[in-house]
Amino acid sequence: MRFHPFPDDLVTAQRSWTATYEELARPATTRTTMLRRRLLHLSAQVHFHPYWAHPRPAAGRAELRMLVCEQRAREGQAA
Repeated sequence: MRFHPFPDDLVTAQRSWTATYEELARPATTRTTMLRRRLLHLSAQVHFHPYWAHPRPAAGRAELRMLVCEQRAREGQAA
């Protein structure tokens, strides 16, 4: 497992955001209002997380998304 500088709660929020976004993107979704509200809440949670309060490289947010994508891919291979 690689070390990453992100706090666990930030990674968890980004993972939840990604899962919610993917569920909302499915064509047969009937719970769109609930999913949009959840996505909005998670977006704020990720965007305004205290981790970003200090100056960070602009690529930090992209790195967080890539980390979550890699984790999800590894979990998919293990299942």
